[in-house]
Formats: sequence, C-alpha cells, structure tokens
Amino acid sequence: MRAHTARIIDDRIRIEPRDVPTPEPGPRQLLVRVRAAGLNRGELLALRKQAPDAPTVLGIEAAGEVVQAGADTPPFRAGDRVMGRCRAAFADYALLDAHDAMAVPEGLSWAQAAAIPIAAMVVYDMLIAQGRLAEGEWLLVTGISSGVGVAALQLAKALGARVVGTSGSAEKLAALERLGLDVGLRTRAPDFHDAVMAATGGKGIDLAVNIAGGSVFAECVRCLAFEGRLATVGYMDGVLEGRLDLAALHARRLTIFGVSSKGYGPEQRRRIVQGVADRILPLVADGRLAPAIDRTFSFDALEAAIARMESNGQLGKIVVGEA
Repeated sequence: MRAHTARIIDDRIRIEPRDVPTPEPGPRQLLVRVRAAGLNRGELLALRKQAPDAPTVLGIEAAGEVVQAGADTPPFRAGDRVMGRCRAAFADYALLDAHDAMAVPEGLSWAQAAAIPIAAMVVYDMLIAQGRLAEGEWLLVTGISSGVGVAALQLAKALGARVVGTSGSAEKLAALERLGLDVGLRTRAPDFHDAVMAATGGKGIDLAVNIAGGSVFAECVRCLAFEGRLATVGYMDGVLEGRLDLAALHARRLTIFGVSSKGYGPEQRRRIVQGVADRILPLVADGRLAPAIDRTFSFDALEAAIARMESNGQLGKIVVGEA
C-alpha cells in the first residue's frame, strides 16, 4: 500500500510517498480503507520535536470502509462505514481499535466524517464530561477559529449556551457569527477581560476554553464567574506557563482542568467515544450539527494542507482525501 511519510528538511515538513506492507488487524482491531483523514496541529508540533531524519506517517483520525475485522470487534464488520481515532491515517489503509471506531451517520461525506472524531472527542470531554456546560451559560473560547474552536462553538450553541470568542482575524469572527457566535473579540493579546465582563453583564464566564495558550491563561482566569471552569486544550502561542491567581481560585471556587487523551487507556477512550456517540452524533444525524471544513486537499497535496495549517489561515477543519 502507499503511505505518505513526513520528515523535516530545512525546517519544512516534506512528504515522501512510500510503498509499505498493508497492516494486519489483530484482536479488537479493524482494517479500514482510508477515504479521508483529518489534519491536526498537535501531530505537526510532535513531528517537529522528532529527529529530522526519522520519517513518520502522519494522521491520527480517519474515515473509510472496514475491509477486515479482527476477532471481537462487534458490531462492526466488513463493508461498514466507520470513522475514528487511529495512527498513520495518511495511507491507503489504517488500523482502528474497535473501541475508537464510530459508525458514520447517514448522509455524511467522507470529508465530513473525517472531520469529526478528534474534534468531537475533545469538545465532548471539555464541554460536557468535564466542563458541564449548561443551557444559558457563557462559554469563552480563545483562538476560536481553529478546528476545535469552531466545533466547541457549534456544540455550545446546540446545548443552548452563549459564546464569546477571540481571534486575530475580523473576517473569521464575522464568518463565525453565521454559526451563532454571540460576541467576537478581535485580539490575540491578554486584553479581553473588560469586554467579556461587559458582554456578560458583569457576571463573567461559566466555562472558558483556552486553545491559545499560556499568554492568555491569567486573563482567562480573570474572566471566570463564581464557580467558573477553565479548560486548557492547547497552546498555539507556544507559551507553556501562565500566572495563576490563587486568591481568585480560592474565593470564586474555580475549577481548572486539562483536556488530553495522551494518558488514556482503552476503557477511558471507550467512555469518551460512547459519550460522543450518545450526545453528539445524534445532533449530526438530524442536521443540528455539521462539521465545519475549511478545505479538503487530495493526499497528493498533503504538503499544501500542512502549509495551510501552519499559516494559521484556516477556519475550521482541514481534511485530506475524498470530498
């Protein structure tokens, strides 16, 4: 099969297609013919930390058809349309663990299906499982034009919440108003507290999702309401530290939590996937949620897709594969 390996050459990510053996599914694994795969910023950051001469097959989520099912993979069988988190998705075939696989809702294209798994698992974890976002509450999302940010906006509106988002692009904020963004703040700096308090009538934010990183961490804490929650899900700014106001944490009974699947075992991942299937996929199936796709690139144009992401020009999810 053909796999698209990546490595760093002269500080740029280069893609080199190679012929490699087709993997064999083991127990509780599905061999999937990949039709489309989502591109995620985290895997690019991880690649840049590796040795430059170590070729890697990127791709951590995919959608496609089950070609072969290993032992103990109910309810999936050959021919099923599935999507899920996996490894080495930018290839003709990929292995999905059965506990990571989800059935593709009827009517979705391959590109739409590939845009769902990672973003849906992240937003379910941070908005529902840990964030407990309720109808009528205020959500703040820093860096809201990212794939996860847009997914958070969409799910929050489906839950009946009100959303404040920050972005450095006025055009992106205007586009997100059509998806229900209540208040758009054009900034990448830690200077949005006053605008947030004005928008919320002095109450503050019930749940903040910090995608931007450490440069705005303290400002997010300042914006939290009594018993507010703060989710750290990324650090696009590369800043890994932020000042924590312990007096505010204490007096306002704040909750600060991280969102990551790095330490998850199979049972923890199964619970998240089941939560997505129970709470998010029905919203997709009935049309209340639709994956927001920035662009779809062919597998041969994977370098262009990566350049698009690293330019920070996207609004929503970048997908590679069939439209």
